[in-house]
Amino acid sequence: MWGVAATKLICFDCDSTLSALEGIDELARRRGPAVLAEVAAMTNDAMNGQVPVESVFGRRLEIIQPRREDVAAVGRRYVETVEPTAQATLAELRSRGWTTVIVSGGFTAAIQPLADLLGVTRIEAVGLTFAADGAYRGYAAEFPTARSGGKPEVIARLRRELQPVVTVMVGDGVSDLETQPGVDRFIGFGGYVTRPRVQAEAGAFIHSLAELTRIL
Repeated sequence: MWGVAATKLICFDCDSTLSALEGIDELARRRGPAVLAEVAAMTNDAMNGQVPVESVFGRRLEIIQPRREDVAAVGRRYVETVEPTAQATLAELRSRGWTTVIVSGGFTAAIQPLADLLGVTRIEAVGLTFAADGAYRGYAAEFPTARSGGKPEVIARLRRELQPVVTVMVGDGVSDLETQPGVDRFIGFGGYVTRPRVQAEAGAFIHSLAELTRIL
C-alpha cells in the first residue's frame, strides 16, 4: 500500500502484547501473593479504563519498592515470555520499511532486553531511579506514559520527529486505544487478554502478531 522507501511507523505496547508479561505485576509477584493481588487489581482497573493510570502508577511502585535486581529479573522474564511470532513479525515489518518503536507505560530498564531480542532500537517508556545500593528511589513521573492520555502525546512527538507517511499503533489496553485519533490505524491485540472496550472500538483486532504481515 505504501512505498518501501517511505518512512512508516509502527508502535507497539509491550506488556500483554510483545510479551505475555505485565511487568509491574511481575515485580509485585516478587513481594509475595498479597502484594501481587493488590497490585494486579490496580493494574487491571487501569488497563480496562476504570481508573486513570496516574491514580495507581506511583502507588504500585511505593507498595512494591522494586530493587534494581528485581527490574533486571523482570527483564529476563520479558524475554522468556515473548509473544511467539513477535521476532519474525517485527523483522518482516522492518524489511518492508517499517520503523518499529515500543511505546509503553512499563519501565525502560526492564523492557530493554526484550527490545534487544526483537531488534527494536527505540523505547518510549518510564525511567526508574535507584540508590547506590540498588534500593528504589523513584520514577520519571513527568514521562507521558505514566498518566492517562500520555501515549497519544508520545505518538504525536514521534510523528513530528519522523514525519512518517503512515502511523500504526498495536496494543491491548485502553491506554493504547487512546492513540486511535492520532494514528492512521489502531490495531487491538487480544493474544493474552481481550479487553471488551478495546475489541469493540479498535479499527482491527488480532490475536497473533503474525496477523500484522497480512493486514498491513
